[in-house]
Amino acid sequence: MAKAAKPAKPTKTPAEMPHAANGVFVTDEGAGGETHQHVPEDGNHGSADAHLTTNQGIRISDNQNSLKAGSRGPVLLEDFVLREKIFHFDHERIPERIVHARGSAAHGVFQVTRAIPELTKAGLFAEEGKETPVFVRFSTVAGGAGSVDTPRDVRGFAVKFYTEEGNWDLVGNNIPVFFIQDAIKFPDLIHAVKMEADKGYPQAASAHDTFWDFVGLMPETMHMIMWAMSDRTIPRSLRMMEGFGIHTFRFVNAEGASKLVKFHWKPVLGMQSTLWDEAVKIAGADPDYHRRDLFEAIDAGDFPAWDLGVQVFDEEWAMEQPYDVLDSTKLIPEEVVPVEIIGRMTLNRNPDNFFAETEQVAFCPANIVPGIDFSADPLLQGRLFSYLDTQKSRLGTANFHQLPINAPKCPMHNFQRDGQMQMMVPKGRANYEPNSLGEAGEQGGPRECPATGFSTLPRNIQPNDADANVRLRPELFADHFSQARLFWVSQTASEQAHIASAFVFELSKVALEHVRLRVLSRLRNVNEDLASRVAAGLAMDLPEAAPAAREPIDMAASPALSIQQQMEPVLTGRKVAILFADGSDGKAIADLKKAIIKAGGTPFLVAPKVGGIETTTGPLKADGQLAGSPSVLFDAVALVLSADGAQMLAKDSAAVQFVADAFGHLKAIGATEDAGVLLDNANVMEDDGVVPLSANFVKAAAMRYPDREPQVRMLA
Repeated sequence: MAKAAKPAKPTKTPAEMPHAANGVFVTDEGAGGETHQHVPEDGNHGSADAHLTTNQGIRISDNQNSLKAGSRGPVLLEDFVLREKIFHFDHERIPERIVHARGSAAHGVFQVTRAIPELTKAGLFAEEGKETPVFVRFSTVAGGAGSVDTPRDVRGFAVKFYTEEGNWDLVGNNIPVFFIQDAIKFPDLIHAVKMEADKGYPQAASAHDTFWDFVGLMPETMHMIMWAMSDRTIPRSLRMMEGFGIHTFRFVNAEGASKLVKFHWKPVLGMQSTLWDEAVKIAGADPDYHRRDLFEAIDAGDFPAWDLGVQVFDEEWAMEQPYDVLDSTKLIPEEVVPVEIIGRMTLNRNPDNFFAETEQVAFCPANIVPGIDFSADPLLQGRLFSYLDTQKSRLGTANFHQLPINAPKCPMHNFQRDGQMQMMVPKGRANYEPNSLGEAGEQGGPRECPATGFSTLPRNIQPNDADANVRLRPELFADHFSQARLFWVSQTASEQAHIASAFVFELSKVALEHVRLRVLSRLRNVNEDLASRVAAGLAMDLPEAAPAAREPIDMAASPALSIQQQMEPVLTGRKVAILFADGSDGKAIADLKKAIIKAGGTPFLVAPKVGGIETTTGPLKADGQLAGSPSVLFDAVALVLSADGAQMLAKDSAAVQFVADAFGHLKAIGATEDAGVLLDNANVMEDDGVVPLSANFVKAAAMRYPDREPQVRMLA
């Protein structure tokens, strides 16, 4: 017969952990040496929050051991605590999003800086200074929920406005155009870019046969593919990328007058990207790089912000353009229709629970408020149809709108009833209308309101022959290359080299030669120099140019499409590594930290060991260990080293790589005079971005140095 288990015994020095409800927990050791943290016998048992319970509210006495028939006997089926705990764990995961599965999010507020009642009756834009709470989710597109943050990929930029008139979801990307013109091609696009059906790889990558096969056969993708191969798809931070509504929408004012509108988000920190080599190394050093960056910035009170801008125009102007504003593969250059700033969004609170908020939030482009309306963009129209269905599939119930993160913050009343996981408890028997129950003194429920309710614009103003049902695209949709050409000529020489090199990298992963040739034939319609550089990088002969469905035109360059032409030399929101070792000047480190903070940056101390390094002013703890804090995680680096410290690190491959990568990724490097041996071993050459610490390193740290790039890598 098995002996009874020994009761839990106190440890020699019981640890008491603070708890909001009762002040302390006691830590004991069980018969098998397992740890028990419990409310003490003489504790406050009237405090409900302190006591662990089942989902039915029954207090639990032991959360470490299953109920068994003897200490070495079988587990008993009557153990309802075990069964409930395992049951719930087995069902914790829900289906991940098919696209945009990996996301990071934050709460914030949108404030109007310029009221626009002349354009829209939407209440959130009615008064200067008016504030509206928001929830924003950023995401990659192709990869799964467990993929890395820094692949070459489009980034989702979805904003939920909790307005007084209901929720408005502006569901866009960090790129103003898309791959396809009609939603009927969306399943094909995503099937092509996702992991190949037979192999199950590559994950979160477009550099494979099926994606480029689709691109080569779908010339409408050529504008978007130029953006995808640019630095826009490898952003430095979620806080430093633009956002776009993509589609053409409508504003409708109180008089019923309508204007067409495109939405833009402009980051207050300015735009910045990484280099491809840098993005790849970040993925290895910190797969959660963007998620951590956003969380830590908000946690530190460095709240990221974006200005909301609009491009407003009318039908008459739209009909005069050489492109169709209903085509989601086209944009309107900002130099033609300037972006007018009307408000600022600030993200100021991290989610309390990642699953409950970031994962369960459900966006839908069909969620609009009075004063905002749709256009006939065929891609938008398909999205309006799709999103409700996909959220029901993912969240398991038509009542997903009742989840706290999705629920409107204004009153919500209707006659929709029941369904799985119904969380509301309607009163009375009025679940239909019209009804006359109110005449009998019962609750009759809400009614429609023509005066304040949403009303669709009564007519399609844009010219359209609706006499026949057809599966046809408008004539201007056939111009697939003019705006791809516009994007190319709007980039700096450095950015063009990055685009050409990205094409070479991606197509070098394509095993099917005919696919590579077809893409090259399309690129000839974009730019001959681009096509030649990509062909040379692949060691392939240029094929004949593919026939264009509509002859492309040359458009004036748009500097707004270039990241480098818009970059401002600021350190705000950036992180600077300070590498030190034994014998480093403690005062110099302290002074440099103050200067970085004063300039709006964040200093981060890196050393061979984190516990404490002897400096001239005493022991100094590091924020990160050298091997685990490579320079790819920072915007600039400073080497505060003594002669002995530099000699030691010059023999350390991690230190040499730390400096070599900073130089190769075009970052500023500040160094003490004694650090020269480490610079030499890392093959650092003198330029405007390599400065003595005694010079104005903080000013240099606010920039990157693209002129350095030809010295450090071969580009197409």
